[in-house]
Amino acid sequence: MKPALILFDIDGTLLLSGRAGLRAMTRAFDQTFGITNAFAGESFGGRTDSYLVSKALQAAGIPDTPAEHQRFRDNYLPLLAEEIMHPGTGHKGLMPGARELLEALEDHDHLHLALLTGNYREAAEIKLQHFELSDFFEWGAFSDDAADRNALVPIALRRAETYDIPGEAIERAIVIGDTPHDIECARVGGARSIAVATGGFTLEQLREAGADVVLVDLSDTEAVLALLL
Repeated sequence: MKPALILFDIDGTLLLSGRAGLRAMTRAFDQTFGITNAFAGESFGGRTDSYLVSKALQAAGIPDTPAEHQRFRDNYLPLLAEEIMHPGTGHKGLMPGARELLEALEDHDHLHLALLTGNYREAAEIKLQHFELSDFFEWGAFSDDAADRNALVPIALRRAETYDIPGEAIERAIVIGDTPHDIECARVGGARSIAVATGGFTLEQLREAGADVVLVDLSDTEAVLALLL
């Protein structure tokens, strides 16, 4: 069995929050900068929180500075914790097979799990805790680390060394995500990609984006494990 580092996206891959993130970001931008519907028409899939905030700041003519990002973030995180408690709109819940796969992976010591997500670290924690997935992940690469998602795989690979992940596993990194941005960041970072059509993209779109493997979802635990072992 080959060691591997499995890097999981969150939104659209492990879970959907009923658009809690969009609602909380919209409210936070309004509270912080007095601008309503700052993210209207924006595609969130595969983008980092930092990227989305930068784009909204620039569109509003507000300086895109670390200080402004921090002001936004300080308002956003409590609002996300509030919004995720509501039923929301669209689908809210775990993606098919997500929990079962994570539980199965715990039985394989040579497979090491981490997050690779566009969420802020604390936002990821809020979502994972709400859906009782936080115990599966000790670390990851987040929007806090880089606004450019393509920078996250190299960051995760370097960080893996500090968590004593074996070199053989780091050399066999696999990104599991649901968007072309997940696929691209895996390719740029020298990782393989498994794409699932549980977010906003179809099987054909994910194939065209160049995913190494495309799945309808994660519900066939044994089949997904076979790809990872």
